[in-house]
Amino acid sequence: MQIKPLKTESDYREALARMEEIFAAEPGTPEGDELELLGILLDHYEKARVPVDFPDPVEAIRFRMEQMNMQQSDLTRLIGSKSRASEILNRKRPLSIAQIRTLHRTLQIPAEVLLRESR
Repeated sequence: MQIKPLKTESDYREALARMEEIFAAEPGTPEGDELELLGILLDHYEKARVPVDFPDPVEAIRFRMEQMNMQQSDLTRLIGSKSRASEILNRKRPLSIAQIRTLHRTLQIPAEVLLRESR
């Protein structure tokens, strides 16, 4: 395959198929270089055409808690009460601005994610 800019959906599918063919290529080989270039082109195409939506705030909190090996009791210490933490995780209560600030600062979750309405 000749490497070229991806301008159409057809170009994208062709590049994706080629990438799958050479996925196990060794770095530093001609196919390894081609794989790296295709990865860059595909990433650029996807970012330009497929906007990434922010995750749901509750899912972001759960995900970050899992990454940090936290339990609901740890969230309770951040939020202030066991019932409040439970209501938030069960989507029965929205986050307050103070809670958003705390979670942003302590769990390093982007404020833009926490400000979204939960699904």
